[in-house]
Amino acid sequence: MSTNLTYNLPTELAEAVQASVNDWQNNQKIKQLWAKDATLWTNADEAKWLGWLDIVDAQLNDLAALQAFAAEVKEAGFTQILLLGMGGSSLCPEVLKMTFGNIEGFPELHVLDSTDPAQVKTFEQKVDLAQTLFIVASKSGSTLEPNIFNQYFYQRVVETVGADEAGNHFVAITDPGSKMQQVAERDHFRRIFFGWANIGGRYSALSNFGLIPATAMGVDTALLLASAKEMVEACKGDEENPGLTLGAILGTAANHGRDKLTIIASPGIHDLGAWMEQLVAESTGKEGKAIIPVDREAIDNVNVYGADRIFAYVRLASAPDAEQDAQVAALEAAGQPVIHIEVKDISDLGQQFFCWEIATAVAGAIIGINPFNQPDVEASKIETKKLTSEYEEKGSLPAETPIFTGDGVQLFTDEANAAKLSGATLAEYLRSFVNQIGAGDYFAVLGYIEMNEAHEAALQTVRHAVRDSKKVATCLGFGPRFLHSTGQAYKGGPDSGVFLQITCDDANDLPVPGQTFTFGIVKAAQARGDFQVLSDRGRRALRVHLGADVAAGLQTLQAALNAII
Repeated sequence: MSTNLTYNLPTELAEAVQASVNDWQNNQKIKQLWAKDATLWTNADEAKWLGWLDIVDAQLNDLAALQAFAAEVKEAGFTQILLLGMGGSSLCPEVLKMTFGNIEGFPELHVLDSTDPAQVKTFEQKVDLAQTLFIVASKSGSTLEPNIFNQYFYQRVVETVGADEAGNHFVAITDPGSKMQQVAERDHFRRIFFGWANIGGRYSALSNFGLIPATAMGVDTALLLASAKEMVEACKGDEENPGLTLGAILGTAANHGRDKLTIIASPGIHDLGAWMEQLVAESTGKEGKAIIPVDREAIDNVNVYGADRIFAYVRLASAPDAEQDAQVAALEAAGQPVIHIEVKDISDLGQQFFCWEIATAVAGAIIGINPFNQPDVEASKIETKKLTSEYEEKGSLPAETPIFTGDGVQLFTDEANAAKLSGATLAEYLRSFVNQIGAGDYFAVLGYIEMNEAHEAALQTVRHAVRDSKKVATCLGFGPRFLHSTGQAYKGGPDSGVFLQITCDDANDLPVPGQTFTFGIVKAAQARGDFQVLSDRGRRALRVHLGADVAAGLQTLQAALNAII
């Protein structure tokens, strides 16, 4: 097999992991998993969500249909593909885009998963509407973001090529009987591909939600699936089972206080971490428990890492990074636990998808939760719906009162958090906020701004400054995409997170066809709804509102942090 998994753990943790593996082997728990026995977890509805165990075989049997669609897209002459989705419907395609790039002879894939109007406009300007295939991906068919993406771009395509031809530029991936299926049929979409009702979004990478975009952009799906099939078979046995081993390490480490899974991936597969984030956080973050994934955090001096960390080094053997190798060796020398996962080639990504799905299911059983539900994601959606409904009724969102205004920014929080904060300047308020962070906590930056290189660099500077000062794990997510990913763990996991939400005024908003609200209003409602649920859960949270000049606001924020850290 093309994946090799080894690990280097402190003695006590290594012994506990071996005991866990022995328990699974002696009690035939892998057989229970493959038999879809819900008693392995909480004996709730887990058995209804295990279709992903069978999807690789099904896709291999239907390979001709995938290859026929690839030929159809190529023959139609599309030069670009824009996938419109969120969470499990967008993160795997994004990994494929970032890993395989633009494959010669096939259209280039782009992925839109943000309601930020600047980001929507950026993607619109990246593509030639007349030569673009739009893939609208929504499992339930009722998710807000893919629906308004579709409304916007369908109208733009109608304006560009005419109503009679517009449908030929659209493909839907959705579950049978969904609202999206009805929309696709009404608007005469080129094709409708179905998901499986028994596969949750974050476990859908090897279903049509991952493979239709893959085949359309020219990925060799036969090779991808054949490789994944090797992992499927390896994960069925008690001995030398990579999924069992990885899951036993993750679950046992979390139970021993090492619940900050820090992902290090070779440059050639760096975006795999974003997919892993959703899978692990949304699956394990509930009932006050969680494995908190830490992605895109730069490796630094070993002294900044606490005893709550465990590292997963996913190394691409065909294109390794010598500096990363040395950094990981230093972590091991310092006594930090490290899991080594060697991936032979990018065509073996399918193995990683399946291995991590098995591992997450195993870890969930060890932690004692249902890894297939997401009870706290819905809470934010409900709050967002309240706010958009109020906007539709009154023409504005509810008024808010900042706790601080100055230097071109405003600070907002709830009464409980406000009572813990004080200051006469932005820097002083930030100091009182950051000083709440303690050992075992993590700090998360939640940016409801356009996800681009400049903004990510600025927010990375913020997270790393806090990490180096407080020596805690840090996370960075862009809203609203993280709501469908790590947001579940932030709200349903332990009260160890400290959250800095960043919002802005939109310099140029965009209308949503057929709706009273705009993209900017939706994003603002999502940010407020997210913050409200964090507040309801008693989380330590502060919102920094930057105004319309995002670049200037970020500079102000960085300067204030630099003054106190």
